Amino acid sequence: MFSKNTRPAMLFTSFAAAGVLLLTACGGGDDGGDPKAAGDAPASNAPAAEGQSGGGDGAMDLSLRSGTAEQNDAQRRTGDWANPPGKPATKPVQRKWVQLSAGRAGDLNPVVVNGSGFTLYRFDKDTAQPSKSNCAGACATTWPPVLVDPGGKIFVDGVKPSAVGVIKRDDGTRQVTIGGWPVYRFSKDTKPGDTNGQGVGGTWFGVTPQGQKSGQSAGGGTGTDEGGGEAGGGQAAAPATSAILFDDANFPGNGVAQGVAGEGCQNVARPKVASSISASGSLKLWSKANCKGESKVINGDVADLATIGFDNKTSSVAFG
Repeated sequence: MFSKNTRPAMLFTSFAAAGVLLLTACGGGDDGGDPKAAGDAPASNAPAAEGQSGGGDGAMDLSLRSGTAEQNDAQRRTGDWANPPGKPATKPVQRKWVQLSAGRAGDLNPVVVNGSGFTLYRFDKDTAQPSKSNCAGACATTWPPVLVDPGGKIFVDGVKPSAVGVIKRDDGTRQVTIGGWPVYRFSKDTKPGDTNGQGVGGTWFGVTPQGQKSGQSAGGGTGTDEGGGEAGGGQAAAPATSAILFDDANFPGNGVAQGVAGEGCQNVARPKVASSISASGSLKLWSKANCKGESKVINGDVADLATIGFDNKTSSVAFG
């Protein structure tokens, strides 16, 4: 494994790399709002259409926007606001947008909450590498997965953009991940700040902004299952499971970007345009589709791919 590089400071502080996360998904939920409303409109700098060129299930066009849904003028009764305080989540529903905010709930600090302030959880029986949900059927009714619509947005507030991803569930919907871990609501949390799901069955825990278990002290038995979290103490970084490729250097907030995620080799939707990349671990870039041609191993974010001789070259990415 390869030693972890320090990520650019801008990604930690001002989220200068952030815009709106536009995700390719299957199916859709009804948020009860006008799909043409300002809060659900595509970003002006986002790609005009989803990439279809050899991207496979792992490819999706995206850009990122920092801040909360309110700061980004999302319309009321859409997204996370479609399930207001006092109304518990009782079934999986895809949303036009979701919000991931680093906050505090009960004794959990930090823990990620959604746009209505409800605690988000991770499940020990899931896996982070590769990202995989093992909660379906009755489990997904008790623990509704956080799902995003086709072309939906993820507002990132205190969570590193490189920690956020999506996976395709067995039913074709797309579930949000943090640090590789699929995230969920709990049906018995009925108001913001509730943490009734913490420790249930010894397998459910609030999720931190890095994808770790909230409320668990370092060395407190979480061991190696923290698979998408930060590697510390000089340890080798884990393989990345997703990446964001920006068309311009230095993760521009007003620029166009695309995402790629999955297992093994994944073709990018728009090849040979990336000038910077954000990733939460090690991966290999390839100059041709299907992981052929010239290659370059990276470990974490690269603000300017020209510095490693790979500007406007990436056509596919190998994970794992």
